[in-house]
Amino acid sequence: MITVDHVSKVYRTRQGLRTVLDDVSLRLAPGRNVGILGRNGAGKSTLIRLLSGAEAPTSGRIRRGMSVSWPLAFGGAFQPNLTGLDNLKFVCRVYGVDHRPLLPFVEDFTELGSYLREPVGHYSTGMVTRLAFALSMAIEFDCFLIDEAMVVGDARFHERCHVELFHKRRDRAFILVTHDAPVIKLYCESACVLHRGKLLQFPSVDAAFDFYQSAPA
Repeated sequence: MITVDHVSKVYRTRQGLRTVLDDVSLRLAPGRNVGILGRNGAGKSTLIRLLSGAEAPTSGRIRRGMSVSWPLAFGGAFQPNLTGLDNLKFVCRVYGVDHRPLLPFVEDFTELGSYLREPVGHYSTGMVTRLAFALSMAIEFDCFLIDEAMVVGDARFHERCHVELFHKRRDRAFILVTHDAPVIKLYCESACVLHRGKLLQFPSVDAAFDFYQSAPA
């Protein structure tokens, strides 16, 4: 179970304090999923960072009773002076996993070829995204955090991401945040709307979709 209890996140800006998330609560059981709709700037990525542990809430508490991925396709934690392979080894050591059985999958999925053995600092954004997504799939988690990651890459790579995540791992829990309402309707069994700092929960995906379409910015 992942439990978000009355979490708020406040940032200091030049204009003063800005509350991005205001008293947000959420429950997610193993094997379940939820989509979170929100317009640009609503705080979707902030919520994902809090869920992953990359940031701490200003107040409230997040309890993780199952293993949680980093945000899919997020490569911000890679060491740019290390090769892609060395980053794979490092991440596997962090999670207590042997990298050797995972290497063939990562090589095949990323299609980086010899670049896998070049420093990540030399990668394009797309190459970093491919490596990050591949590592997210290679290391198995109970719950995946998806910050619109399924839109990365060309159409063929896009489809491979969908197959790995939504078909091969359909028994896992996931939290998907996006401003693309049709994606929520396609993949999620329940949905919330992040609106003006509040996480609004609805009895059905259609109800969340209707509110999202009609709510003022």
